[in-house]
Amino acid sequence: MPSRVHYWSCSTLADWIRGKPKLVVGTSDEWNDWKNAARKERPIRFWIAEEMLDKIQNFVYWPMDRLNDIRYYINNRWVSRSHACTAHARDIKPGTWCDVGNRFLPCLFNELVDFVEVETAWHHVWCDDEARKKYQTPWWRSGWLRWRTWRCAEAGLAHLDWASTLTNEEWLDDDQKHLAEPTRQALAAIEIKELYFWWTNVYRNRTDPHEASGWSEYCEAMRVKYNVNFFGSLNSKDEDDRAWSDRTHKKLREIEEAYAAEEEAMMIRLIKIRDSLWT
Repeated sequence: MPSRVHYWSCSTLADWIRGKPKLVVGTSDEWNDWKNAARKERPIRFWIAEEMLDKIQNFVYWPMDRLNDIRYYINNRWVSRSHACTAHARDIKPGTWCDVGNRFLPCLFNELVDFVEVETAWHHVWCDDEARKKYQTPWWRSGWLRWRTWRCAEAGLAHLDWASTLTNEEWLDDDQKHLAEPTRQALAAIEIKELYFWWTNVYRNRTDPHEASGWSEYCEAMRVKYNVNFFGSLNSKDEDDRAWSDRTHKKLREIEEAYAAEEEAMMIRLIKIRDSLWT
């Protein structure tokens, strides 16, 4: 069945035909109990409301569904490119070579950024008129013919902040409310936000290893001292130069290894929450 915003089987008309209003919310057990009871009380009316209305709606909406299929294909193929993991131009410049192993970090985290700033942002406003006004959702992002991708980091983060507060309180008895714990959705939202912050703030602002280690300073000093490039300075007999080189080069390796370990740990954390990256 095509995905729809409104289903005729969930309408007031369907409730009237069925003779038993549908639940607004409920656990899986409550939904099963309602379904079994409604079918048992009025099996024919239940079938009309739950099955026949859907079939009629599919027939009526068939032309629009086919146009939607075309629209979604074009959007997925050339706009959202949902078949591929891509890196932003600031991380991998188009037209330049990048080894496969070096593509993983930027591609995975650029997809995370898109998930927060595009998918989660839209999920935060699509059914909330006030939120659309607050985050100034453009006219071309709403409606049937929306094509372009709207990006809003503030809306995406606001949704994560909301999701982070969810607990299982509503499923507990009154005398156990104080024992409420964060839901899986809340824990995932917290982790997603932390990973997003690391990529957009911590990673982006890390000091260049060559600068932090003093390696760049050493190379420049050798260039000035010997009027040659770094490799030419390797022939220097000066013990102070060699000691400086060894010291800064060791520091450079330490920083690069620490950065690599941090990046690996963050990629592992991202992979572990991959099942939560959907809207």
